[in-house]
Amino acid sequence: MKVLVIGSGGREHAIVRALLSDSSVHELHAAPGNAGIDGLIPTHQIDPQDPAEVTELARRLDSDLVVIGPEAPLISGVSDALREAGFPVFGPSREAAALEGSKAFAKGIMAEASVPTAMAKVASDIMEAGEALDALGAPYVVKDDGLAAGKGVVVTRDRDYALAHAQACFDGGGQVLIEEFLDGPEVSLFVICDGSTVVPLAPAQDFKRIFDGDEGPNTGGMGAYSPLEWIPEGLVQEVIDRVAQPVVDQMAHHGTPFIGVLYCGLALTSRGIRVIEFNARFGDPETQAVLARLRTPLGALLMASAKGQLAEVGPVRWAPETAVAVVLAAEGYPERPRTGDRLRGVRKAEQLEGVKVLQAGTSLDEQGKLVSSGGRVLSVVGLGTDLVDARERAYAGIELIELDGSQYRRDIAAKAAWGTIDVPAASARPENRG
Repeated sequence: MKVLVIGSGGREHAIVRALLSDSSVHELHAAPGNAGIDGLIPTHQIDPQDPAEVTELARRLDSDLVVIGPEAPLISGVSDALREAGFPVFGPSREAAALEGSKAFAKGIMAEASVPTAMAKVASDIMEAGEALDALGAPYVVKDDGLAAGKGVVVTRDRDYALAHAQACFDGGGQVLIEEFLDGPEVSLFVICDGSTVVPLAPAQDFKRIFDGDEGPNTGGMGAYSPLEWIPEGLVQEVIDRVAQPVVDQMAHHGTPFIGVLYCGLALTSRGIRVIEFNARFGDPETQAVLARLRTPLGALLMASAKGQLAEVGPVRWAPETAVAVVLAAEGYPERPRTGDRLRGVRKAEQLEGVKVLQAGTSLDEQGKLVSSGGRVLSVVGLGTDLVDARERAYAGIELIELDGSQYRRDIAAKAAWGTIDVPAASARPENRG
């Protein structure tokens, strides 16, 4: 099987690493890739959001499967162009990707499918935003309706700050969602879909805030771990029954079947599970942790999704170890990340037992030296016998990597490792969920 992976981040590096261990994949390419991916497979410098360029590359490579990693190419209609040209594609159509591209659209689908989620109001101007903030109360949750790479959400008790974020979204030509605040721990669940059948992967938990203790602004994600030993028994099946399957069925009813991965961002609240958001692709950095444990051949799983054959796939198999991913970010991230700084110690980190380095915002300079080229530069994944062991490996690896002004959180998975996550009683008891 010849596979083409579209994207350039840490998620795509993780996907490439997993596909390389699949014996059914005999040829693998990426576009545009990054410095880490380029060291593993051939990469091609095209615009990943240009449907014509991606389709032409897939045709030239005679690809059997195209895997679209990021959200922007999906919203740009890349998957539609590929399907029209006859290629099997892992990734939803432009219309189906609106589950991520428009939070208002996602809320509408959830309402139709009776999916539990936060109460929300759509605002198109500052007056409507103010009225919605007052109606739902503090803490205030303000979300850019469109794509924002994980950084379009503000959660604050400062009404003026919430209004300022809403105004920034309006100035960009968009609208906002004002939502009720959801209490309780968050869970990420990837669900592989083929338009009708859904197959869950292992749950993960990610960390959006830039600083320890969940302080500071939201980011695209500063770390993640999987599996989650503390989640209530039967939670994954409940998410399939009450969230993923109803949404996939509703999308099919609309004539826009969802093919790819549905990312379910969930809160385990005092009133039961609630959907925070959907993404139409693998989340980053959860993918790095989840795929580190996957034992089912990834290529076969993604091809079954693309061809509508997930019903024929057996149970997904997992390694018994725990994985922890810690993100190394550039100075100034997320507001104004500095780029072009030299990276050292990556090879040393990768020589540690149970440690992988997955590059994201990296490139090679004119001298062929590894430098930073984005806000989230790389992630270090530790694979260990338990959460404590995996954390120790991940942090041992990241401490070997040198990047001037870099930053990373030191508390990824700490509460779970020490057993201090508080799960609300309603989320822990299925009979009270709803």
